[in-house]
Amino acid sequence: MDGKNSMNDQDVKLLERSFKRYYLSHLTEIPVPTDIAKREFGYKKFTGGMIRHMNVQDEKAMRLLLVENSPADVYCSNSYYLFPNMDMKKKDWQGADLIFDIDAKDLHLDCRYSHTCRVCGECKNVYKESSKCPQCNSIKHISSSWPCKNCINAAKKQVVKLVDILENDLGICADLIEIYFSGNEGFHVHVGKTEYNMLEPRARVALGDYIRFYNVMPETYGVRRSKIDRKKFPTEDDPGWHGRVAKKFFGKNAPRSTSNTEYVKIAEKLKNAQYTMGACIDMQVTGDIHRIFRMPGSLNSKSGLAKILCTDLAKFDPYQDACFIDCDLVKISAQCPIRFSLGGRTYGPYIKETKVEVERFAAVYMMCKGTAHAISS
Repeated sequence: MDGKNSMNDQDVKLLERSFKRYYLSHLTEIPVPTDIAKREFGYKKFTGGMIRHMNVQDEKAMRLLLVENSPADVYCSNSYYLFPNMDMKKKDWQGADLIFDIDAKDLHLDCRYSHTCRVCGECKNVYKESSKCPQCNSIKHISSSWPCKNCINAAKKQVVKLVDILENDLGICADLIEIYFSGNEGFHVHVGKTEYNMLEPRARVALGDYIRFYNVMPETYGVRRSKIDRKKFPTEDDPGWHGRVAKKFFGKNAPRSTSNTEYVKIAEKLKNAQYTMGACIDMQVTGDIHRIFRMPGSLNSKSGLAKILCTDLAKFDPYQDACFIDCDLVKISAQCPIRFSLGGRTYGPYIKETKVEVERFAAVYMMCKGTAHAISS
């Protein structure tokens, strides 16, 4: 969810001003995409609408785009084109970086319900634990999730599994793999120029299925309905999924049976292993070579946090390390039923609409999630 649907003119002005201050003060720290002139750029404004099919020739032009437009979100293609500003059919595709998206919302964690609220589509009231708005009885709403530490840690575990597969199964050098916090609920993993850059969408989907350990057949691991031959089982020394499967299911302590019914059991185990052994990546992102993707260093309009490089994933704390909006005090009207921590401080909950003065980064965070509005000073 983002809070743009519930914003008024004052909200838009405060957010545009806050984002512009970020871009002005951090302009030289924002990384310039490689082969920038061959990529398609796009951006969104807080007032809505997507502008894309843009060509940005160099670093100076990119920085001008950020400062002049105060965009809510900025995007850049993972593909390279001869003519990035043309219509899609005329761009002349030249290849695309591998990019993977891991989002906590796709992990179906038990904690999610506890930190999700609803913004009424009619009266904009914010509420929890009710199927309809307690103020106007409307069932129209937009969900607003406030990812917690458990969400971020769970997403990190998926990143670790993904990177292990990229390095050890696909042979991608660690120096070519970059891990970014997405600016909201997860991580983006970018892979620089490799032999995989020329893969077409169908091949990228197949690669994604391999990474997810999706739709695996027992026969791949020597298990057949008619006959189970232990000699064809993989060993722990085998590379890739064969070795992982051997350790998980065919290790020294794992029971081995030659009964035909064992096939069904193993098939079920392999199916369930998708969720425990495979990396949970967004396949719509992996297979789409014409997507424009959130640009590193830009702010995310769903939170006001920055998409930044994680040099130490284990220690990375997005609520400290990705919070760059200024800390001067601003007045807002908040109705935020979720207690949250940001920039080393804790805020809320504000069960009823409450006028408060908080640091700008906290005001922006609540406004981006549709639970606060600006008050004119």
